Amino acid sequence: MKLKITITALCVLSFSLIKAQKVNVAKAFSAAAKQTEVLIKNVDSARVIKPNQVSPRTVENGQFKMVVSKDWTSGFFPAELWFFYQYTKDKKWLALAKKYTEDIKKEQFNTGTHDLGFMVYCPFGNGYKLTQDTAYRAVIIQAAKSLSTRFNATAGVIKSWDHNGDKWKYPVIIDNMMNLELLFEATKLTGDSSFYKIAVSHANTTIKNHFRPDFSSYHVIDYDTQTGNVLKKNTAQGYADESAWARGQAWALYGYTMCFRETKNKAYLAQADGIAGFILNNKITPADGIPYWDYNDPKIPDASRDASAAAITASALYELARYSTNSKRYKAAADKILVSLGSNSYTNKTGAQYGFILDHSTGHRPAKSEIDVPINYADYYYLEALLRSK
Repeated sequence: MKLKITITALCVLSFSLIKAQKVNVAKAFSAAAKQTEVLIKNVDSARVIKPNQVSPRTVENGQFKMVVSKDWTSGFFPAELWFFYQYTKDKKWLALAKKYTEDIKKEQFNTGTHDLGFMVYCPFGNGYKLTQDTAYRAVIIQAAKSLSTRFNATAGVIKSWDHNGDKWKYPVIIDNMMNLELLFEATKLTGDSSFYKIAVSHANTTIKNHFRPDFSSYHVIDYDTQTGNVLKKNTAQGYADESAWARGQAWALYGYTMCFRETKNKAYLAQADGIAGFILNNKITPADGIPYWDYNDPKIPDASRDASAAAITASALYELARYSTNSKRYKAAADKILVSLGSNSYTNKTGAQYGFILDHSTGHRPAKSEIDVPINYADYYYLEALLRSK
């Protein structure tokens, strides 16, 4: 069911100026847990038929969609289970988290993707934080080594995609900022500064080339690895190359907030503040704080929302509020988003949508893929935002 939007919802100067309510974390986690118990049953049933498919990703055309471990979204489901254990301390969730995390373990050796932060660090990083299991530590370090093989020193960045070689020579997407946390962690675990240096180089080069003067971001930058020069600037999953794809802006906000935490480099804090300003001052965002899938889609208000972008943004804002002088504004905006996501407009009723928590996310609209549906990373960052709100 498509979310209904009224024109009056657009008649606000900025959603962050609206007085935010406080989210009821206990109630939200309780509802999410009931949904996730339904999801686990559907996962187990699906795996009887296709054992190699390990994680639930979405619901498309009414069909439950599972993915194999090498899919970029495979780590979010087991990582969610770690969040339930973190919140409840219930060993039931510990056992489930351990069980499904093991399914992703082999991806530590995957050198064909930049998404090892999502795939490996989300479940194994959260698992290590909560258990100090040395086996998880080893997986994190190996995954960082695998990710490091994709770094080109001349360009100064980690290559994102190996596909579409006819379109891009050395594509780097804004999403890649999220995978740097894996590298920072590997340096802390090993004392090897090479991981840290790669992450910093990538972050610095991305600031230089990915952003417009208003702090909005392109999606894809293509590099010449012989010179380090930029060949193209595109927004592949957004409305147009010069448009602001909502989830891309959320990745950027989260990524630079995390980079400031790990380095204390004030340039990253300034970048995060700038990106937050772009998001929160954007007059096209409806009053509930849940953005349209692209800020520049001419079909607005008749365009799909992206609850995943909202959840990522809320989680990032809660952390950024710890570091920035704009703390009160960021907390209020994040609270507003969480209250909206926790409402009946975005949260599925128990048993609905195969057990996914949130509805109304947009994956890849130009490819007509995952439009106005539940998606696992929306659920992951929603739960993380709930934890951070406390």
